[in-house]
Amino acid sequence: MLADKLNVTSEIATLRRVLVHSPDSGLGKVVPSKAQDWLFEDIVHLDTIRKDEYDYYTKILLYFLDPSKIKGRLAEIDSPAADRRFYKPESDVFFASDKVVELQWLLAQVLEDKDIHTKLVASVSAIEGCTYEVQNALLQYNAAELAKTFISGTASGNELLFAPIPNFIFTRDIGITIKDHVLLNKPAKKARTREALLAKYIFFHHPLFAGYRNNIIELPDSNHSFLMPEDDDERKVTLEGGDIMVVSENHLLVGVSERTTPEAAVSITNMMFEKGLVEKVTIIRIPKKRDYMHIDTVFTQVKKDVWVMLGNFSRKAVKHEDEDAIERILEIKKEEKIKILQFHKKSPENPVHFDSLEDLLVDISVTDLHCGTDVRFIYSGNNEFPYNAREQWTDSCNLLALKEGVVLGYDRNDKTTEAFRNAGFSIVHVKELLQDLEAGNVNVNELKDTMILMPSAELSRARGGFHCMSMPLWRADH
Repeated sequence: MLADKLNVTSEIATLRRVLVHSPDSGLGKVVPSKAQDWLFEDIVHLDTIRKDEYDYYTKILLYFLDPSKIKGRLAEIDSPAADRRFYKPESDVFFASDKVVELQWLLAQVLEDKDIHTKLVASVSAIEGCTYEVQNALLQYNAAELAKTFISGTASGNELLFAPIPNFIFTRDIGITIKDHVLLNKPAKKARTREALLAKYIFFHHPLFAGYRNNIIELPDSNHSFLMPEDDDERKVTLEGGDIMVVSENHLLVGVSERTTPEAAVSITNMMFEKGLVEKVTIIRIPKKRDYMHIDTVFTQVKKDVWVMLGNFSRKAVKHEDEDAIERILEIKKEEKIKILQFHKKSPENPVHFDSLEDLLVDISVTDLHCGTDVRFIYSGNNEFPYNAREQWTDSCNLLALKEGVVLGYDRNDKTTEAFRNAGFSIVHVKELLQDLEAGNVNVNELKDTMILMPSAELSRARGGFHCMSMPLWRADH
């Protein structure tokens, strides 16, 4: 059913369809001198990030969302002779799931249309400053080759034609599903311009979204933005999906951050009210720091009454070993501020102010999700200095809920894992869980209150967790 293909009204309802992108060869071409321009803090080892880390993400998603593609095949898929072809969209044995949906696979299908093929070659060539000779050469590529080149920047002969787009693995940022609509991003950084272009063609032209083309939302630039000084970032309209959360059927959270501007937040709020998509929008302004980047690096939801968050924005002081009262007070005064305003459709001129992030999250659990239990918080690094900051940097707060109470997180965040265990959650490593799923010892439908630990030595260098590496297209309450 078309209605089932695009529907998100929750951060924690059972995930049924998700958009992802496996690390491509472009990620292995990031060099130290360009890493920060391409929004990376470090260079990563491609084989490790694929075979030892991201491939486990693909496998666990398939077991939860599309088990017929993987059940009984684990040994075959992982054998050296298989050469990872199961994960490669251009391969004849690619998993090709319509539930765990690979972006490169969709792009290749879109490029089968000759008219789109020509238009996208012209568009990419223009924004990348390609020569006429290169543009003509790209026109001769078949759809699968061209899709791979557009994403990795690498031609079929391993020649680098233009920069890679290594951030494409963070599919959350290309757009966000709000009910049966898709809000497309407007990237703040030039390095992500091609991502936005490719995403636009996929959503407007792929058959998977054919019934929703009138439901695709693009944020226009404000009519005065062209006249503003180049460095007036606050007046630009820039948006990335990590700053949007659909926390209930009628409530949207919008972050104002390093990547999403106040102008964009205003535009989104007005658009949501005009289209009747939600009754309230809460705007959360966090410090413009690389540490935080988006609101989903500061908090995510685990259950209706459980949230994981960074203690810096908490009412509770971060615990320091051997500190005295004066030290604690001084530290509290140094904490960065967060500003939270909630706008209601019926009276947008009278916003509600929240003093702390915890107050807002409690209100969501009680007012929107009708929790009758006490709302609990699990803190990054168990709210202990320096682990709170260290583990937030490696995405302890950036968790993906496969269903309510079952989340994916990095195995390197030991203190946060300890906090989950103390909160009554079972802890299991993905490698063990996959073996149990394959053997039939575990049923995904029976899992509850579980943190699944994912290998993370290289993935965490890319500065994004599994919330970032997913764009849910459909979540169901069953």
